[in-house]
Amino acid sequence: MKLSIALAAAVLVVTANTVTAAETQFDQLERGRYQAVLGDCAGCHTARGGMPFAGGVALQTPFGKLVAPNITPDRETGIGNWSEGDFRRMMKTGIGHNGIRLYPAMPYPAYSRMSDNDIADLWVYLGTQQPVKNPVVANQLPFPFNIRLLLAGWNWLNFTPTSFTPNPQKSADWNRGAYIVEGAGHCGVCHSPKTWSGADKSNAALAGEVLQGWMAPKITAAARDGLGQWSVEDVTAYLKTGANRFDIASGPMAEVIEASTSKMTDADLRAIAVYLKDLPEASADRTPIAADAGIMRTGAAIYADNCSACHGGKGEGVPKLFPQLAGNALMQQQDATSLIRVVLAGSQAGATHAAPTAPAMPSLAWRLNDAQVADVVTYVRNTWGNAAPAISADAVGKLRQQLKAGN
Repeated sequence: MKLSIALAAAVLVVTANTVTAAETQFDQLERGRYQAVLGDCAGCHTARGGMPFAGGVALQTPFGKLVAPNITPDRETGIGNWSEGDFRRMMKTGIGHNGIRLYPAMPYPAYSRMSDNDIADLWVYLGTQQPVKNPVVANQLPFPFNIRLLLAGWNWLNFTPTSFTPNPQKSADWNRGAYIVEGAGHCGVCHSPKTWSGADKSNAALAGEVLQGWMAPKITAAARDGLGQWSVEDVTAYLKTGANRFDIASGPMAEVIEASTSKMTDADLRAIAVYLKDLPEASADRTPIAADAGIMRTGAAIYADNCSACHGGKGEGVPKLFPQLAGNALMQQQDATSLIRVVLAGSQAGATHAAPTAPAMPSLAWRLNDAQVADVVTYVRNTWGNAAPAISADAVGKLRQQLKAGN
């Protein structure tokens, strides 16, 4: 009898330990999955219509084309032969398996701020993915940029591995937001101006940059052309749904929202908003172009015929369907690349669980010539309280040709 009781107790202990171990493993996998969401790993490493994390997404850089590699645990073409130490070193230093140096299109300068625990969780999660045999030639840069040894010099000039250090003078939300924005979220990769070598300008963080034919706008708290007019709730709604009372996401940002920010927790989205709203920056002091100027009169007529039906006679838009143009920070960026592109090529908003409609804007390239696009864009950028530099027909023509060439 005593032996039976002892055996039963032993079985219960083993079972309890097994359940605890399984729960612990599940928790780590879930944490790793969430780190992949924060880092938008799928955005670069999952090709449209391809297998998850199998690579193949082409990244057009100012130096040429790079293709995101396969990061499934396939032993021949992925990271199946890597150790956890290899992975951590790559994330922290940009040096991968067998000492191969990565290009900073893989944002290891930002990932170096991630904690070792978060990186370990991500490693475990990636190891559970289906191995996919998909050879990818990542380095397709022209000479001499295809020489990876040059990256040692780039790192010497631009990169020092930096762990995240919380600011004790700030709130827990602020510090969590800073950790995501500066680390896994790597927001500066798109939104920070670049130096001649492609590094982020440290004195102009998140002040906007043109990449892959789109303007990633300023996301500091600048009043006119940043997030100054947006509340914390506005920023949170935009990141969660792709839309708020001011704007609707399109282009690469719509993809980021679909694959990444819409899947983050509400607490993390709020933390990001709190951090961004605490990045003060003075807006440019601009005077709008006079309404009676020739370019403005022409632009007003074009707007009335082609744009007002959706965006309203006063640029008021329709919430969650057609963006408000009046007081819109994107309209007032120094660089109007995204605005010109949307007029020429149209756009499709992102579809999220919270906002599945995904409204679209048609292309007007067939209807408007370069001068007409320049006039209407200039009009929108200088009406209803907006103020921004005029756009030339030459700038429109250049972008039209790039779009025709598939860039």
